[in-house]
Amino acid sequence: YPIMFGTLIMRLASMLNPSFLKRWHLPLTDRTILLAPVVGVVAGLGAIVFHLMCLVVTHYSLAQAVGYEQGGPSNETEFSEIFALAPHTSFTFNPWLLLLIPTAGGLISGWLVYKFAPEAEGHGTDSVIDSYHNKRGFIRSRVPLIKMISSALTIGTGGSGGREGPIAQIGAGFGSYLATILKLSNSDRRVLTVAGLGAGIAAIFHAPLAGAIFAIEVLYREPDFEAESLLPAFIASTVAYCVFCLAFGFKTLFLVQAMTFDNPLLLLPLTVLAGVMAMAGISYVKGFYGIHNLFKKLNLPNALKPAVGAFLTGAIAIGLYFGLASFGEDAQHHSLSVLSFGYGFLQYILTSDLSHNVTGMIVLLLCVGIGKALTTSLTIGSGGSGGVFGPSMVIGGALGAVVGLCFHMLLGDSFSTNEIRMFVILGMAGFFAAAAKTPVSTLIMVSELTGSYTLLLPSMWVCSIAYLLNRKTSIYIEQVSTRLESPAHRGDFIIDILEGLTVRDAMGQLTRDFVSASLDMPLKEMSRFFTDTRQSCFPVLDREGKYYGLFSLNDIRQFLYDSPLAELAVAHDLAQTYEPISLQMNLSDAMSLFAKGTFEELPVVDSNDPEKILGLLRRQDLISTYSAQLLAMRSDDVELPYTVS
Repeated sequence: YPIMFGTLIMRLASMLNPSFLKRWHLPLTDRTILLAPVVGVVAGLGAIVFHLMCLVVTHYSLAQAVGYEQGGPSNETEFSEIFALAPHTSFTFNPWLLLLIPTAGGLISGWLVYKFAPEAEGHGTDSVIDSYHNKRGFIRSRVPLIKMISSALTIGTGGSGGREGPIAQIGAGFGSYLATILKLSNSDRRVLTVAGLGAGIAAIFHAPLAGAIFAIEVLYREPDFEAESLLPAFIASTVAYCVFCLAFGFKTLFLVQAMTFDNPLLLLPLTVLAGVMAMAGISYVKGFYGIHNLFKKLNLPNALKPAVGAFLTGAIAIGLYFGLASFGEDAQHHSLSVLSFGYGFLQYILTSDLSHNVTGMIVLLLCVGIGKALTTSLTIGSGGSGGVFGPSMVIGGALGAVVGLCFHMLLGDSFSTNEIRMFVILGMAGFFAAAAKTPVSTLIMVSELTGSYTLLLPSMWVCSIAYLLNRKTSIYIEQVSTRLESPAHRGDFIIDILEGLTVRDAMGQLTRDFVSASLDMPLKEMSRFFTDTRQSCFPVLDREGKYYGLFSLNDIRQFLYDSPLAELAVAHDLAQTYEPISLQMNLSDAMSLFAKGTFEELPVVDSNDPEKILGLLRRQDLISTYSAQLLAMRSDDVELPYTVS
């Protein structure tokens, strides 16, 4: 049925060709709006398949083979419910298999990725960002399938990773594929790629608004957005969310008790929380890419490196398990949350009263938070397949809870369980906002994940400060600073900026001392131009000194090799009646005049006196003027009288 349904979707999409749109009087630019629901449907179906694959692999590799059931968000349907199986409670736990099972998963996953689609390694969101900026939005059609299988194997067998990277590549990959088979423009392909990215995340995290905003925000390191992709992302995310929730229910992912924010004085400890999350984000990113670089230098075949990372991940989990034996069985069990998704531990700290046994809880939280950062770096940094958003939620939530417990110890009962839970949620938001440079979508996503919309105000505070304190490092290294820096928008800004400038703005570049020729100047006299001037083009003036035409050095050369003509030719024979540039003309039109001919210099006149030449403007002068204005705009030295779109 999924294959039949997918075939139907593709046939419907193929109807949306240029002739169809023209028949219904729809502009071609609206194609992405019409195709966005198709992308959303496929992204939603892909999220369903990927989620089921993760559940199956996790159940049989970790639950049955190892005897470790990690659990998940309270509102997420369990494996036994989906497949109508009786829940098992008597699995025998064998911690030493945590060395074997993740290694086997990493070995198979690594072979799949490096054999069939090397770009599917690591966290898939970075690959989508790179595709958008540098590859015209093109993603090979095989990548989503390989990413889906390899990620399910990596995470399901115990590797630490999240869902957003794989599902982002699945949704974005279909958007790219759809645009390619319909022969749409590169711009349309990029838009559908972004829409697919947002749709996949919206579905898998039950967060439609955050998914759409994340897709247009994550492309850039600075506060910039891909605005033209917003509406397609909204539509695709809405459809994908509905498709996914029809299978698993319309509800938030995590169950959280109601919380309120009614004390502005809490902004002071929340500022401390933001600072801690910013520093933790910096450490996480540097550690992640430090480990990534070590694996790059490791003298092993790339396909074997994920297995090494998975083995070390399992070793860390076993070390924490035995290291926390003195804190009880519950602490030992929760310490294994450094494996796989870790959402079960996140749900635990969101609903439990952490103020009992504060010291032991802080130790456990630090072990899980730091351990999760390390295992994620080993799993994904070694080339394993998975996302970084999910682990970041666990890391941020654990460290946020530590900060909350520290304030509880300092302030006593005035800092209640409500505030501690608040710090868990805001730690999740602040940590990823700082690490991924996505403050807007992160605060929305955390609100949608938990249903705690009352915390939007403190989330804005924490995400903003954490982001501002960590401006230089990002977990997504393929991000560019702004749209101005993106190869995807190369050329978009030059025309707009030149349209806002006139030739008068380039007067500083104007060559006022120039050589001209009269209509009756003989060719022999003109030949001295080769040695006496650096001009390449020469205005021709009539007897009254008015502009008549233009010729270049190349025009002179063709006469010099014809002796009879060389004796008779005058400037009138060489002159071309080429339109001069006026002072009032915008530089975009001036550039068009240069493009129409072969002249490197053109005469400039005043529109009030179009026959009097004021000077010569070179093609290079336009580029110099543009570059100077662009630098001034970036440094805010000038206020430009136009809008850059």
